[in-house]
Amino acid sequence: MEPVTGWRTIGGMTRLLLLFPLLATSACATTESVPPGTGAYRALGTEPGWTVTITDDRIDYDGDYGTTRISVPRPDPRTTFNGHRYETDRLIVDITHSQCNDGMSDRVYADTVLLTADGETLRGCGGEILPPADLAGTNWSIANINGADTGGGAAYSLSFMGDRLSGKAGCNSIAGTYSVSGPTLTAGSLSTTKMACPAPHMDHERQALAILGQPIHLRFQGPETLLLSSSGGTMVLKRAI
Repeated sequence: MEPVTGWRTIGGMTRLLLLFPLLATSACATTESVPPGTGAYRALGTEPGWTVTITDDRIDYDGDYGTTRISVPRPDPRTTFNGHRYETDRLIVDITHSQCNDGMSDRVYADTVLLTADGETLRGCGGEILPPADLAGTNWSIANINGADTGGGAAYSLSFMGDRLSGKAGCNSIAGTYSVSGPTLTAGSLSTTKMACPAPHMDHERQALAILGQPIHLRFQGPETLLLSSSGGTMVLKRAI
């Protein structure tokens, strides 16, 4: 189910509010256990890097950047306050339904995870990646412009820092201010460098500037994809670290 979004101004900054119906209830229902056929629950942590994957019948742990591996049968979870706990002799996974940032990117996860592996306790994040609550501080790759895939890469990027945006849409650097009112983003006067590039990069840039030059309607398509549409056309952005 796609999140419903709304916007309001808080302390002079416009912030995107994610309005999930019955958020706490639905979060518990989707991650309380891993019923057969529903896929896997994943969590991760940094410094040292680790991942844990909980499937229908196993818990697999990769620790110390992949140098340590533990795999055990998955027990039934035990309900805890606002979460649940998987406990085995070698692995204990405590999942709390509280938003978490991994400390290495702008991604926010649905759950906070406390992992104990052979007596060593580690902290990390798990569950769904949530759409950002605010564009400021987020980075994106421009995946598609007016229906044409760009291939992404360094030449197709868009970043929002404070009230400024910057990036590239195929060729020159783009920079300027932006503001958000409701679901509408409005870019201020944008400046660009003046380098010439071969086709189709210059055409992509021209189309992107036409899109950014008009009031833009914002719509999230899941936590990793943002659709920008204006009278100048459409752009599809993908989350980037």
